[in-house]
Amino acid sequence: MSEETPGFEEKPEVPADGTPDDAAEPNAAASSKEEAAAPAGDSAAAQDVALLAQLDQARTALGERTADLQRLQAEYQNYRRRVERDRIAVKEIAVASLLTELLPTLDDIGRARDHGELVGGFKSVAESLETAAAKMGLQQFGKEGEPFDPTIHEALMHSYAPDVTETTCVAILQPGYRIGERTIRPARVAVAEPQPGAAPKSESAEADAPSDKDTDAPDKG
Repeated sequence: MSEETPGFEEKPEVPADGTPDDAAEPNAAASSKEEAAAPAGDSAAAQDVALLAQLDQARTALGERTADLQRLQAEYQNYRRRVERDRIAVKEIAVASLLTELLPTLDDIGRARDHGELVGGFKSVAESLETAAAKMGLQQFGKEGEPFDPTIHEALMHSYAPDVTETTCVAILQPGYRIGERTIRPARVAVAEPQPGAAPKSESAEADAPSDKDTDAPDKG
């Protein structure tokens, strides 16, 4: 039986490089963590880049869809305006066509009124018809004494008159009718022009009036 030498204790075995096993284990763990952390950081950066790329794509797609929606809205508004304009035009054409067919009847009513034959029930019917036509926008025009306008007047008779200074409507043979700014029948009129070679009234008046020189001159003899 061996005896233990007093004062000496057994020491743990030390590796050849002089590093204890307990110290080597933490260093190995740290290095393994660093090695694991490095790929994790690269992966997070790659994910950020991918997310930014997806965000840019989403923004681009959103801008394209917004532009498409705005274009569709503009096209729809243009379509509505075009449909409304066409609807109004069709309505005006239909109203003008109907009222044009009524013009001979309105002419008969006017002649009957001029001859005093618009009486009794016929008068009530005639006035109701004229009121309905007016509500649909029909307007009568043409008056004696107004200047002749070839855009709204149709001259059926022509004469000369000493008391006019320009071509003038001296008689309304048939009144004209319009709807708004649209003329559906010109006024048929008789016109008169100034006498050929006749001096204007202002010049003839100056010629007839005594001059100041004549009035101021003393009487001779």
